[in-house]
Amino acid sequence: MSTRNILVAFNGSDSAETALRYAASIARTSGAHVTALVAHSGHETVSSHAPWVPAKAREIIAAANAKIIDDIRAKFDALSGDLGLGDRVHYVDTAGRVDAVISETARGFDLLIVGRPSDGDADEHVVLHPDRIALMSGRPVMVIPAGHDREARHARAAVAWDGSRAAGRALFDSLQLLEDHGEVTILTIEGTDMPRPVGEVVDHLDRHDIAARHEELKLSHGVARTILAYARDADPSLLVMGAYEHSKFREDFLGGVTERVLKDIRIPVLLSH
Repeated sequence: MSTRNILVAFNGSDSAETALRYAASIARTSGAHVTALVAHSGHETVSSHAPWVPAKAREIIAAANAKIIDDIRAKFDALSGDLGLGDRVHYVDTAGRVDAVISETARGFDLLIVGRPSDGDADEHVVLHPDRIALMSGRPVMVIPAGHDREARHARAAVAWDGSRAAGRALFDSLQLLEDHGEVTILTIEGTDMPRPVGEVVDHLDRHDIAARHEELKLSHGVARTILAYARDADPSLLVMGAYEHSKFREDFLGGVTERVLKDIRIPVLLSH
């Protein structure tokens, strides 16, 4: 299946700008449409609708919230002309719980691309959580670090493999992207009890005309650090991994492997659940 309809969670941060440019680079070669979604909450320290809040204060709160969205729209408008997509790039904004809005919207798209969050890079009204969205959306989520250059030279893509359901889902969801990359390394952790031989995955990719090989990583200071060390040294173009699994590639949801990898990785990561 080709990638023809891409959603970008755009909150005006540097990483969101990089995510939008990354999506555009895919769309220029695939003919895809790109939609930039600004999901924003109405979270306030106090409810502006409370009867004891003066009308003037309500106006100030509403104006401040509107300015956040207006500033994000201005950033999108400044970027959109440089993307080379013409009428294949779109903008929408939707109010609600940010992760829920993005997750629900993503179900109608082939791929969701988000910027990797970092502390203080976006207003609290538009902050998102990629690992939660991967769990909630049912769609593949690609997380892009700020400043990443897709056109720069990188090594082959990598797939973190433990034979789990989530890993299988991630592999399937990434096939089109892996075909575009052309070469893949299947990563396993030493001592992992695989339900099926890794060679079956290598054969599967070969039949998709993807040159694949297997590399077993020596476990060093935890799974997340092992993956991060590989990504730092090998500099793959993309890391594919399953999210929210209790295994050597997923310890637990809060503070687990997925969150730790996303916090420090310097290359794009595709997550699926």
